[in-house]
This record gives sequence, structure tokens and C-alpha cells, in this order.
Amino acid sequence: MAVTMQLELVVRVVVGAALSAVIGYERDVHGRPAGLRTHVIVGIASATFMVVSTHFVYFQAYGAHDLVAVDPSRIAASVVTGIGFLGGGAILRTGLGVQGLTTAAGLWLVASIGLAAGAGMYVSSVAATALGVLALSVLRKLEDKDDAMLRRRVTLTLSDAAPPLSDMLAALAARGVRASATDYDRDLADRRSRIALDVRVPIAERERLLELLETQPGVEHVRIEPLS
Repeated sequence: MAVTMQLELVVRVVVGAALSAVIGYERDVHGRPAGLRTHVIVGIASATFMVVSTHFVYFQAYGAHDLVAVDPSRIAASVVTGIGFLGGGAILRTGLGVQGLTTAAGLWLVASIGLAAGAGMYVSSVAATALGVLALSVLRKLEDKDDAMLRRRVTLTLSDAAPPLSDMLAALAARGVRASATDYDRDLADRRSRIALDVRVPIAERERLLELLETQPGVEHVRIEPLS
């Protein structure tokens, strides 16, 4: 009986990992910071926490007359709270916009899928996975998402020899790169400017973005970071 129970618990964790991988694969395909491995690990952890929460008492060898009070909901409830730290790490503020909310929501979804699988609620966990994929992929087409463009945060340090920002943006636009300034800082002492740009670059031009920026007059330093 103990072996059968152990196998059942392992199956629950495996199902949680497999279903989480489906959501993680969709995020990974679109180049999000939390991809396949992150989602699978969250699913495994959530399913394992749920398995421990619902079955740990059977493995403690408590006697029939031991005064033991067990609340199996506490561990599962802590998972819901703890996943907020991961979700918060996936959310980035860029200028006036906020990125990563969908990725954070995806991690929250994966945690719930893992909890459901860990509780043995296979039908519910599969249904939640199917609805999650539907929301992330199919409904994505109804939003203003352009998968042919990559989003990057570009930080430039410019000397006094740099042309006006409008000229630089026009030069980028001529190559199909759309950029808008999100932050501006100028040091009046050494007459240098630091400008942060929210950039959308065609996938075909992503390798040339750095070269394009470095060849602009007055550019002293370039930093390129991915955005979710």
C-alpha cells in the first residue's frame, strides 16, 4: 500500500511538471524572461508542496492517540503567497510602461496547475492548462502584438558632438527601427547625455542594431537589454 501511494504521489508531481512545461514552452517561444525551465520548476515545486501538504501526516508515524492537529491547507496557501516574489521579479518598468505582467500571471497560473496536479485533480489541472494556452496564444492575436519585432531597452551615452535626438531617431527609423525616448539625463559638468530608448527592431535587423548605434556620431557608450 505504501509503495502504491508513493507512486501516486510521484505521478502527481510528474503531471504538474508536464502541464507546466506546456505553458513554459509558449513563453519561451516568445522570448520571455521566465521561459520553459522556470515554469517547469515552479510547477514541480507547487505540485511537491501540495503533495507534502496533503500527505505528510501519513509518513510521520503518529500514534492513534497522539494529540496532533494538522491543517493541510497551510503549505498550499503559502505557495500562493510565495509565487508573488517570482511574479514581481518578472515585472519590469520601462519609462511610462510596465512589462512582464503576462509572464507574472503565467507563473501564478503554473503554480495553481501544480497545486491541482499535486492534489490529484488531474482533470482540473489539464483544463486549466488548456485554458492558459488558449489565453496566451489564441487571444494574443487579438492584442497589439507584433512578433516580427523585438523589443529592446537601449541606453546611450552621448558626447557634445552628437546630433539632435530627433536626427538619430530618424536614422534608426530609416532602417525600420522604431525608437522612443523614455529617460533623459545630462551632466552639465562634462557635457555628456544619457538617454534611454524603448526600441522595436525587426528580427532581421537585430544583429545590426549594435553596429547601427555605434556608427552614430557622438555615441560613446551603448547598452542593450531585452524587454519582456
